[in-house]
Amino acid sequence: MSDSLVVCEVDPELKEKLRKFRFRKETDNAAIVMKVDKDRQMVVLEEEFQVFEIRTTDDLTEAWLKEKLSFFR
Repeated sequence: MSDSLVVCEVDPELKEKLRKFRFRKETDNAAIVMKVDKDRQMVVLEEEFQVFEIRTTDDLTEAWLKEKLSFFR
């Protein structure tokens, strides 16, 4: 067996963005969405969200969730 198995590399620009994201000082909500580029076999940035709205559990309707989470389709 080999010592390590490399399936995908991580884009160097994404690594730097993730490092900055991890150590950021802001206290607002943020997210980074990544995807695998099959052609290059590399994890790349898909989308970055700086601030997104916060709702109460009463506001979380099925329609709102479908709209906000549509990128999973």
